[in-house]
Amino acid sequence: MKSRSIQLTAIFLGLAMGSSCQRQNNDSTASAAELAELKVFDGQSGTINIAGGTAHIPVMKKAAKDIMRYNPDVKITIAGGGSGVGAQQVAKGLVDIGNTGRPLKESEASQGLVSFPFAIDGVAVIINPKNQVANLTSENVIAIYSGKITNWKELGGQDQTINLFTRDEASGTRDVFVEKLLNNSPVASSANVVASNGAMKTAVSNDANAIGYCSVGYMDDTVKAPQLNGVTPDKQSCVDGTYPVVRKLFMNTKGEPTGLTKALIEFIQGPQGAKHIISSGYIPIPAAAQN
Repeated sequence: MKSRSIQLTAIFLGLAMGSSCQRQNNDSTASAAELAELKVFDGQSGTINIAGGTAHIPVMKKAAKDIMRYNPDVKITIAGGGSGVGAQQVAKGLVDIGNTGRPLKESEASQGLVSFPFAIDGVAVIINPKNQVANLTSENVIAIYSGKITNWKELGGQDQTINLFTRDEASGTRDVFVEKLLNNSPVASSANVVASNGAMKTAVSNDANAIGYCSVGYMDDTVKAPQLNGVTPDKQSCVDGTYPVVRKLFMNTKGEPTGLTKALIEFIQGPQGAKHIISSGYIPIPAAAQN
């Protein structure tokens, strides 16, 4: 109880000190280069609402944390929903930035949306770490997702039924997976549908017989990415082009961005944003290729 009282007192005192004091504290811990990038938020206030692609969320959260710590008068909200939701909500003016894990469709771009690519990502097949299968071919993956291969023993694994996982149709990750790996062949109706990259990783990590797919940036040791056609899907293979299932991550606005929204996009496309992109498992797009 005593410890909790101390914590509450500390929080109260922190609030009482006000945003100017907080700014001074942050200035003392941030590097000169970081401060130079954050100073564009000096004197600004307001809210930036973001929704859409779930692969983007780690980068958005890190950038938002930097900005809001530097300037508490700026509020940034971040929601998922998938690429389709991101494009739809920004087109309707419901959010300031709609994230997509694919280029805008013609029907979306025609609503006055403008795209800002900031990272390169791969989409990898994932299985449970207990699964002994280490290699798959493109043909294997197509046969699995069409329902023609239904047991892991057909792929050198145990005699267990394959449990399919896929994303909903609003997902940009799904779009890239279906287009670039399944060659637009249909996904079996028996597949379990999950709502985000994080949910996919959790589902596969909890099911020894599962197979799914997710952003390379989301992978960790709770899932296993088998080689695809002899290539390990990781950051290096995405950069050097040996892994083929790659895509760009985009921020999208309704018309050209202004004010806080413009500042946030430029921050994410800048040097500090690049650090957050790399630490999130993605590859920054060079400035010359961002427009």
